[in-house]
Amino acid sequence: MPNRIQELLGVEYPVVQAPMTYIARAELAAAVSAAGGLGVIETISPGGRADLLRVRELTDRPVAANLMIQGWKNDPSIVDILAGAGVRYVFSSAGDPAVFTDRLHDAGMVVVHVVGSVRAAEKAVAAGVDALVVEGVEGGGFKSRHGASTMVLLPAVAERFDIPLIAAGGICDGRSAAAAVVLGAEGVQMGTRMLSSVESRVHGNYKDAVLAATDDGTRLISLPGNPTMRVLHRGMAAELAGATEAPPLLGRITELYFEGDFGASVGNCGQVSARIAEILPVATIVEETWRGAQAALDAGLARLG
Repeated sequence: MPNRIQELLGVEYPVVQAPMTYIARAELAAAVSAAGGLGVIETISPGGRADLLRVRELTDRPVAANLMIQGWKNDPSIVDILAGAGVRYVFSSAGDPAVFTDRLHDAGMVVVHVVGSVRAAEKAVAAGVDALVVEGVEGGGFKSRHGASTMVLLPAVAERFDIPLIAAGGICDGRSAAAAVVLGAEGVQMGTRMLSSVESRVHGNYKDAVLAATDDGTRLISLPGNPTMRVLHRGMAAELAGATEAPPLLGRITELYFEGDFGASVGNCGQVSARIAEILPVATIVEETWRGAQAALDAGLARLG
């Protein structure tokens, strides 16, 4: 029997690829969706918006789009852009979900909102979203320095709201997916695991750095003029401790991601990088994550005696 996330998103495996800016493009999203999960296209970069149409040349499976609310709150045309591309599933983030949820629903779209706190979950549920991605502070990308881990945040949200939940932060395999299910999730979202897949366009230098990362291999950094981010502690990121002025991080981020230049910028990366040991095809990641969760749950039951 499919669970609520599988039914809501129309997927075989409730495994979602995170909407990583510049990285979450057509090829990666199509590979995830073709494997039975849900690929997501980012819409902040112009190339990402173009890929909303291009991805349809690569798969006929469900594919979602990300909507970063802070970036689009003054431009409601994004709803028309998504509708024109035939988008049915939207993962909103970084802002008040009430800004777009009703408009997206009116356009016939399912809305899943990303939250990093119980308070944010309360606002999203009040706004009428269809599901939540509950993301702990160990995940890569923009974070609150005072945020809770997935182990704490996910059950706290599950205890308060009867809404389908997708766990994010610290997820990379069946064992971590099983833990998320026990804590209240019906699906998982992965970023660092997906950016270090075969199909990801990220440069080999960056993928190798993810494989080499240890359990203290990422840092939360807060630089002037930039939001707090969890990044791989390598290159520029390792040189910025205590900095009072920030270099133009985003302007050269593509040189890091796609040319492998660690002196160009800082790269988003989750703590789960410490558990990623090999570059795998997306299809293997998707299937082994969800099928492996069942095996991990069975093994856990056996340990209970």
